[in-house]
Amino acid sequence: MTPVRYLLKRLGFYLVAAWAAITINFFLPRLMPGDPATALFARFKGKLAPEAIDALRATFGLTEGPLWSQYLTYLSHVLRGEMGVSIAYFPAPVSQVIGTALGWTLFLAGSAVVLSFVIGSLLGVAAAWWRRGWVDTWLPSALVFAGSLPYFWLAMAALYLFGFQLGWFPLGHAYADDSVPGWTLAFAADVLRHAALPMLTIVIATLGGWLLSMRNTMISVLGSDYVNLARAKGLSPSRVVLRYAARNALLPSVTSFGMALGFVLGGSLLTEIVFSYPGQGYLLVQAVRNQDYPLMQGIFLVITLAVLAANWMVDLVYLWLDARTRDSAS
Repeated sequence: MTPVRYLLKRLGFYLVAAWAAITINFFLPRLMPGDPATALFARFKGKLAPEAIDALRATFGLTEGPLWSQYLTYLSHVLRGEMGVSIAYFPAPVSQVIGTALGWTLFLAGSAVVLSFVIGSLLGVAAAWWRRGWVDTWLPSALVFAGSLPYFWLAMAALYLFGFQLGWFPLGHAYADDSVPGWTLAFAADVLRHAALPMLTIVIATLGGWLLSMRNTMISVLGSDYVNLARAKGLSPSRVVLRYAARNALLPSVTSFGMALGFVLGGSLLTEIVFSYPGQGYLLVQAVRNQDYPLMQGIFLVITLAVLAANWMVDLVYLWLDARTRDSAS
């Protein structure tokens, strides 16, 4: 089996998993009592005529036809990127509502995950290479202690100290109310200023895990035969630590990083709530609060597909990093 066939086989597995997720996403809300049309009708508190509920059901795709016919209609809509109409943001389409929040989530949570992974992995390499130094002695304990604190408490403490007391950062939202969105340096600076504090709290809360994972794997790899052979050949320490040790020690962390990137699209729920950041997590809370079933379905589907896509990307990275995977694929 060639590497290309190996990747196509893995892609086929993920496509089957995506179909299963879409199927569950279709049947699960229909097993719940009530429907979105009834919930929206109740929100108007008698201002709509009783005949309007049939039109609302048609709007949300809740026809009286056979279930298999509704399922095929749902599949065709999903393949076209149509996820229905949101209840909380009626009459906006679900895809438009999710798309608005998706950019903010990718920027905030995506940047925080990448920063935490890169910094934590580099610190883990340094802690394993310079054993019993200050990086190995004090930093892991301090970061693990910070990460073990309840995250909502850490976020609120940072918001109170640096936002409310010192006034270094804004108290919430993605940009100031008087800012005009656009591709300008002033707006970009305002967005970065609003994202700095929530991004910092995410990095602090997750940095210790990446550091310890990389450090422990790195210590095991440094005692392997091929690393000892590289040292005996007289290779430079930087080449030994980066080319031979860190590259192989990074493999277990790549899987966790791929999963973390996949769940990024779900948003950092507590972060976005504490800082009132308009991302996917904040949007999911609003959908649950308003019983917005189409929006919840759309968010869950986006998260599921993102995790599957991230896992397939991890397979690509594994083929590049690990020669053993390429050999097994061949």
